[in-house]
Amino acid sequence: QVQLVESGGGLVQAGGSLRLSCAVSRRTFSWAHMGWFRQAPGKDREFVAGISISGGTTSYADSVKGRFTISRDVAKNTVYLQMNSLKIEDTAVYYCAAAADWRPTDLRAYAYWGQGTQVTVSS
Repeated sequence: QVQLVESGGGLVQAGGSLRLSCAVSRRTFSWAHMGWFRQAPGKDREFVAGISISGGTTSYADSVKGRFTISRDVAKNTVYLQMNSLKIEDTAVYYCAAAADWRPTDLRAYAYWGQGTQVTVSS
């Protein structure tokens, strides 16, 4: 059974930091490339960051490059998204997702999704 459970969202002031976590079932973690997406009210779900199975390759949306860092911890079967210098426009529900193929920015590549965690950035 594939399970993805996000945590770590919350309310933060602009300029602050948050770290999101995505706990992944062990079997899934061993074969899946992982990604983070977000969806703001009234907008489409968009790619944020992706990381390959080995962790050796990462990909970021231009809007978060230099501010966000994706990583994965094999021992904990967990994927992280460290978010620094947060902006009001980063406010969204953040989702982690698992994909068998490395097409990190393609939402359709991800077969499994978590339930999402809310991130709200205030002024």
